[in-house]
Amino acid sequence: MLRTEYIIDEITQWIDSNLHKPLKIEDVAARAGYSKWHLQRIFVQIKEVSLGKYIKDKKLSLAAKELIETNEPVLSIAYKYGFDSQQTFTRIFSKKYKVPPLRYRNAEKRKKLTF
Repeated sequence: MLRTEYIIDEITQWIDSNLHKPLKIEDVAARAGYSKWHLQRIFVQIKEVSLGKYIKDKKLSLAAKELIETNEPVLSIAYKYGFDSQQTFTRIFSKKYKVPPLRYRNAEKRKKLTF
């Protein structure tokens, strides 16, 4: 494994462990010891997705899991993963999952009951 691949793997593990915190690209870059521009460039080369999209998708994935596994209010989940408002969370969540968070929760819970 190349040094840059190792660093990107370490950074993705650190990101995955800190998704409940506000994550700025500048902070991730400082942790990696690179400028944010260089980190973003090598991140895309190795992971084939931008750093910002990687973080956003991971947070949305965890939020979707929480919607199914808990009865936590949508607003609480949105804030937990760093979204500014329920509206912002709903817009971004709906774009990825094609349904709003509450409808997603209800549909997934119904699926569990039918199996």
